[in-house]
Amino acid sequence: QVQLVESGGGLVQPGGSLRLSCVASGFTFSSYAMGWFRQAPGKEREFVAVISVSGATTYVVDSVKGRFTISRDNAKNTFFLQMNSLKPEDTAVYYCAAGSYSYAASGYNYWGQGTQVTVSS
Repeated sequence: QVQLVESGGGLVQPGGSLRLSCVASGFTFSSYAMGWFRQAPGKEREFVAVISVSGATTYVVDSVKGRFTISRDNAKNTFFLQMNSLKPEDTAVYYCAAGSYSYAASGYNYWGQGTQVTVSS
């Protein structure tokens, strides 16, 4: 059974940091690109970051560039989103996904259930 389980979300003050983790099981993790998406209340789900199969290639959207970093550990079937200098507009449910190296949700086959990130003072 395919599973993607996110963790690490929570409430943080503006300027703070969080590290999201996503643990994968039920498929060959090292054969999939991995992505992070987010969905704020009343908004559509949006792409945040992607990392290639090997981890050598990454991309993050401009709105989080310089603040968010994506990484993976294929030995542990886990990948991460390090979020620094968080802003209130980063508040959303964050989802991890497995699929092709894509900026679109349609490029992903498997999805996690999401973890809430709230940035507020």
